[in-house]
This record gives sequence, structure tokens and C-alpha cells, in this order.
Amino acid sequence: MVGEKKRLVLIDGNAILHRAYHALPPLTTRSGELVNAVYGFASMLFKILSDLHPEYMAVAFDTAKPTFRQQEFIGYQAKRPKMVSELSEQIEKVHDLVKAFNIPIFEVEGYEADDVIGTLARKVGGDKGNRGNKGIETIIVTGDRDLMQLVNERTSLYMPTRGLSEGQMVGVEEVKERMGIPPEQITDYKGLVGDSSDNYPGVPGVGPKTAVELLKKFQGIEEIYTWMSGGGGGFGGFGENTIKKLAEGAESAILSKKLATIVTDVPVRLELKDCVTKDFDKEKVIAFFRQLGFKSLIGRVEGSEGDEGGEGKKKEGNDKQQSLFQ
Repeated sequence: MVGEKKRLVLIDGNAILHRAYHALPPLTTRSGELVNAVYGFASMLFKILSDLHPEYMAVAFDTAKPTFRQQEFIGYQAKRPKMVSELSEQIEKVHDLVKAFNIPIFEVEGYEADDVIGTLARKVGGDKGNRGNKGIETIIVTGDRDLMQLVNERTSLYMPTRGLSEGQMVGVEEVKERMGIPPEQITDYKGLVGDSSDNYPGVPGVGPKTAVELLKKFQGIEEIYTWMSGGGGGFGGFGENTIKKLAEGAESAILSKKLATIVTDVPVRLELKDCVTKDFDKEKVIAFFRQLGFKSLIGRVEGSEGDEGGEGKKKEGNDKQQSLFQ
């Protein structure tokens, strides 16, 4: 349809990998290798294709190298448990899975996948001035609420629910309903309440309710402290105890907001022509699934559940480049 926007889907690889691992029971190959996360990730790819019908796709992963946030704050993610070997041993196979579908993988040392996704979303048109891609909308597939800060009129989230079986679209209004604030204030909210999973403190003693009340009155942390430096007459409707906590936690609030902010200027290049969804080798995908024993997924590639028949093997040449929409 003329004027209809095309879609770029950006997958938060680590978030979906973890969700797949925890959502599914142990699944092993004939040789005993655990592959439940690989199976779950593959199933999520099919669901994305079925539900979102993207013209373009890409996956971003974290790297093993420390990020700039560890340099900013030595305690960043310090309390996060180490990835269990049963999951880490599946990462390479998930990369192989993504490559089999000819979906480009983006990883940049020193940055998290969130930063890479934020940069790619802005490159394709999330920022004002990117007129060349104004006909493209971006959908980020993730279970991480931190990425809500990237939501705007042209960028939304697709968040899996009920394990991997269902998904919810999250736009600007959904962020407001869920968090009580718009996307552009998410980092200020994090600066005030902190984040226990990433281990940065925010302002000790300031909880979600107070943070939302503050951000309904002030645009952000900077405005709060500008007001306070001017005397904070009458406490602005907030108790003296809250003002004291804010004053004592000023440095922590500013640092926490910085740690929570997804950077959007990662040195990464996006070529949409390399992200075209239909451009994958059907035989390569089937061979990968057969190696791991994913019979039902072979059927989905073939177009009929459970059919491993030879019709796909008869295709040659350009017919191997198969769209999952056919």
C-alpha cells in the first residue's frame, strides 16, 4: 500500500536469549548438548516474522569486554550473577542460528547491546532530521524495560509476555500507563530510584511513587536540583524529608541517570540492504535445524508442520533465497 511504513525490527539478543533459556524446559540434542535457549530463540524469530512482518531485521548482542559504564562506576552490575554455563554454552549456537537466517549481528566492544540498538534506531529515523528513512518505523524486541526510553512516535517495543508465547506492543501511551511518566523521563526516573539489577543506587530513600510525583512537577533531575539550588521555596509541595534525601543524594542521582542513559552515538554502520528479511538460504536453515533435531521448526521453514519432505531440496539457484512469508 502506498505510504505504508516499512518496519525494521531490532532484536535485543541477550534479553531474548535469557528469556528463552528460562522460559523453556531443558532440551538436548542426541549427543546431550543443551539447546533450549537456541530453540526458544528460533521460535521467537518465527513469532517476530509472523506477528510483525518486518522488511528488515538485525540482532544486537553484548560483548564479553567491560563497557564504559564499568569505568564510570566500578560497582555497575557487580551484583549480577554470572551467566550459568548451561546458557553461555548456547551463545555460539544462537549466533549460528542468526547467521543461518542471514540476519546481521551488531556488537561493539565497550558498549552494551542497548546502546547499539539505540544508535541503530536513531540512525534509521528516530531523531529529527533523518528524512531519508522517514518511511521506516523501528520495533525493538526486548524484555528489558530500560529500552522504554527509546520509545517515540516512530520507535516502539515488542515485549514478550507469558514466556515466549505472547507479545505486547509498547508505544508512548503504553509507557505512560505502565510507568506513570513519558519515555523521555525514564532516565530521570532511574536516576532517582536506581536499579538493583544494574547495581546503581539512585537517591537512597526515594521510591517509585515519589519519583513519579517529582517528575510530574519537574521535567527532570536537572530541573529538580536547579529549583533546589534556588532555595526550593515551600519544598514545592514535597516534604522536608524528601528534600533532604534529594540534597544528600544529588551526586548519586546524576551518576545514576548517566548510567541509565542509553547512548545513541555508538560507532556502528547500518546498511538496510544487508538487513532484508527474505534474504536467507532455506537449505542452510533446514540443515541447522536438522543438526539440532528441531523437527517442528523444519516444518515451519518448509511451510507445513512436521514436513521434512524433499520439496525444498529440489529447489536450486535463486529459489533457495526463501521468504518465511511465502
